[in-house]
Order: sequence, then C-alpha cells, then structure tokens
Amino acid sequence: MNILATILVVIAGMGLSVEAGLLGPLGMQVGHLWATLSIFGVGTALLWLISLFVPSAKYISWREVPKWQLSGGLLGPVYVVVLTLATPILGVAMTMIGILVGQTAKSFLIDSLGWFGVRKQPINLLRICGATFLCLALYFTYLGAKL
Repeated sequence: MNILATILVVIAGMGLSVEAGLLGPLGMQVGHLWATLSIFGVGTALLWLISLFVPSAKYISWREVPKWQLSGGLLGPVYVVVLTLATPILGVAMTMIGILVGQTAKSFLIDSLGWFGVRKQPINLLRICGATFLCLALYFTYLGAKL
C-alpha cells in the first residue's frame, strides 16, 4: 500500500506541474486572481459533480468541524496565486522545486512535532540527506536557468 500511495502522490505532483504550466499563461491573459478563481471554480464544479455519484461516509455540520481545520482552505488560493505569478518568471521546474523545498521543510517540522494530529516521525540522517538533495536541486536548477 505504501508503494501505491507513493505512486499516486508522484502522479499528483505531475498534475501540479501541469497546473503551474497552465496557470502562468492564463494569469497573463486574464489576470492572476481571475486565473486562480477560474481554477477553483472548475475544481469546485468537478467535486460537486463527483459528490452526486460518490456517497460520503459522514455528513457533519460545518459548525461541528474545528475552525482551525478549515483554515487550510486559505492556503490553497495563496498557493495557486503564487504559482500563477512565479511560473512565468521562474519556469515550471524552478517553481515546482521551490515549492518542494518549502513543503519538505515544513513537513519535517509537522512530522517531528506531531502537529495537526499526525503520527510523530523523527527527523533522521536519511531524511536530512533527502532534504539536502532537494535544496541542491533548487540551487542547480537556479544556476542552470542562469546559463
């Protein structure tokens, strides 16, 4: 199951690269905020359509959900706006690697402290090596873009 989950997140990551490639030009044509709104509008419509055919395991009132859990909804638009702004300037590869470095750094902190109810996972030498390689990838991709 870990291999399947890993394959799925790699495929989802590929989708994010495609999204960044689409958002940059769309933002230049219609404006960065409108590009973000259109992406979320299409996504909302798709999820609503899927929800008509896929029964939910639980129906819970919005009032019963801890408000801090809903704050994640604020991060998605920020992420998409940054993709829309950065991709035409940095390119898809540099943007995605920068995103990965930021995600990895914060993920290590979340895992090691067990924030948000995730299982604590200690930072070890192999994880530090992986993060170092990501930072090196960002550095070399930056240098490669300068050539």
